Amino acid sequence: MKTRLVVCVGLLAACQAEDSPAPSTALTHEQLLDPLTCAVCHQKHYDEWASSMHAYAADDPIFLAMNRRGQREAGIGDFCVQCHAPMALRTGATQDGLNLDSVPQSLKGVTCYFCHSVDAVEGTHNNPLRLASDDVLRGPLSDPLPSSAHRSQYSRLHDRDQLDSASLCGSCHDIQNGHGTHIERTFAEWQESVFAEPGIGTTCGQCHMDQSVDLEPVASVPGAPARRLHSHRFPAVDLPIDREPDEVTRQAVQSFLDTSLQSALCVRGLSAQDAQIQLVLDNVAAGHRWPSGSAQDRRAWVELAAYAQGSAFYQSGVVPAGSSVTGLLDPDLWLIRDCMFDAAGNETHGFWAATDYESNLLPGQLTFDSSDPRYYQSHVLQRYPRDLGPLALYPERVTAQVWLQPIGLDVFDELVDSGDLVDTDRYTVAELRARLQPLAVGAAIEWTPETANERFVEAGLPVACVSATNLSAAADKVPAVNHTRCRP
Repeated sequence: MKTRLVVCVGLLAACQAEDSPAPSTALTHEQLLDPLTCAVCHQKHYDEWASSMHAYAADDPIFLAMNRRGQREAGIGDFCVQCHAPMALRTGATQDGLNLDSVPQSLKGVTCYFCHSVDAVEGTHNNPLRLASDDVLRGPLSDPLPSSAHRSQYSRLHDRDQLDSASLCGSCHDIQNGHGTHIERTFAEWQESVFAEPGIGTTCGQCHMDQSVDLEPVASVPGAPARRLHSHRFPAVDLPIDREPDEVTRQAVQSFLDTSLQSALCVRGLSAQDAQIQLVLDNVAAGHRWPSGSAQDRRAWVELAAYAQGSAFYQSGVVPAGSSVTGLLDPDLWLIRDCMFDAAGNETHGFWAATDYESNLLPGQLTFDSSDPRYYQSHVLQRYPRDLGPLALYPERVTAQVWLQPIGLDVFDELVDSGDLVDTDRYTVAELRARLQPLAVGAAIEWTPETANERFVEAGLPVACVSATNLSAAADKVPAVNHTRCRP
């Protein structure tokens, strides 16, 4: 404790502005590598980062197990750690991630030093970021407060209000494997969307780094001016599974899920002889396709039920607790994900083996102009039953709920079966699996004849719809893409 106190006192001295008495030495390169050093002057930023998936990237049990399997089956080398532990790789502390248990925690994950030392982006995928060797920490402030702790510099790459900044984030969130298969495409998806257009677009940081409402100092040093801070939680859809996430992080993820999609639920027809359910989903808020990232491991689906005479007579997407959605024998299941295939055409969960993929992710927005036909290409229509046959009864009530499981239980169970995901002194496999609960994407939507707030005619039959988000089901739509090569 005494040693730690001495270090902290020294670092606090180094954080003083240059017009204060200067310490005998500034922070060393080794100190700058350690996020705990940053915490002394930037406690709020550190606490947010420490709760994020960036900090967790090299400790995630799924990542560790997937890396072990990839090394054993395909010798993937530094493929995973170049993004999950970039400073451990660049300092030589690891070469393949198999020894991460013995690597200093200061080098694990996507660290403060890694992001704030980037001075150039030299590609579009697989972490092509160039780090400066000058120990200058770069950020979004055009007038950083001079400090003897470290030198600071403005960078457009770190300014969330500049489109350039998307390349810093995006080039790590865009992955091609050794076969050239584009297995993660978040950056490419953003680039093809309206959100990448100058003047009207939205950057990664503007969505995933909330700006504070109140002004406060960036650093806890004398004379630091009050500014708008940017959150370093980087919420998206993933949560840690070897620990309970803090409630603020959980709520931040839920907020993303609750605001990503619009929906409209309809019943077409007049009687059981011609009744059909229609569901429209619109990826209105994600600046890329939905769900994005490692969509080959994610499982997003619709649970839908129709009721008459007090009971459900039609259901789709109802997953028993603890079961994998991919195990359902449900011809009408709307499962939204990527499927990867190896050279023999077999579905694989090993990204290193993928030579092809099939995707039905919800498209991102292409324009904000409702008079442009492309505006409606994100309005995706699914019909129930899928074979377009009539329902057994005319429904008195219909409910629909979208669910998302960031890691599919089928992927998890395969890693257990392969012996790559095992009990440790930090967790048991059973504990991890129990935390892989599906997350609700927005509130459930419910249709009844009385609550239907939009009516129109389609192919000579009346259609009655309800939407809690003012999505017009009568507007142009595109049919849902359903998987043909993988189950379901």
